[in-house]
Amino acid sequence: MNERRHDESGSRGGRAQRVGRRDVVLRLLASLACLPVAETAGQERRNGEDPRHAVLIVYLSRTNNTKAVATFVHERMGGTLVPLELSTPYPRDYDATVQQVAQENETGYLPPLTTRVDRIDQYGIVFLGFPTWGMQLPPPIKSFLRAHDLKGKIVIPFNTNAGYGVGSSFRTVKELCPHSTVLEGFTTRGGVERDGELLAIRGARAEAVQQDVDDWLTKVVASEPRNPR
Repeated sequence: MNERRHDESGSRGGRAQRVGRRDVVLRLLASLACLPVAETAGQERRNGEDPRHAVLIVYLSRTNNTKAVATFVHERMGGTLVPLELSTPYPRDYDATVQQVAQENETGYLPPLTTRVDRIDQYGIVFLGFPTWGMQLPPPIKSFLRAHDLKGKIVIPFNTNAGYGVGSSFRTVKELCPHSTVLEGFTTRGGVERDGELLAIRGARAEAVQQDVDDWLTKVVASEPRNPR
């Protein structure tokens, strides 16, 4: 499994502010499922500590728009960032991929992944990122959810799309995670590959989406009822 961790370089004040915001969000998220939290969100996990507050960010991205959002989540929350990779990648040709995905959705075929998260039990909070494909959850995300037990975890979906919305994707995440706490997802417009528009979340648009992600993370934990201790 490939892991990439955000380099929180910069001024001490800026780093402390980021860690402080992340600490608040992590503690609120952990309280939703009565998960224990470490003394500080910036604290590294050590042997013997309960790591169930740890963050995993898994994403599927074809045109790098979902990757951009995953990066924003990672910058805010820290944790482990994992891109999903398939044993047999989809064709480069857009129309061929559309046909293949439609057939997979019709038959229920789950494409094999080369990505597997070992020791999934060490994570208590799982962000799940994906584009909308055919107004549905992409088959590789279904593959991941079938292969990994997320029982008892907080699952938080995020999505990019070509302007047509999430379709049934968020609903399907809930259906495939019946024993998880699935929180309100985030969605934003990405590119339109059909029209040759690939990476859309860049420049000023990226700055706006990054702020939207920040606002969403704050809102989603504030609006959810927390379990009593």
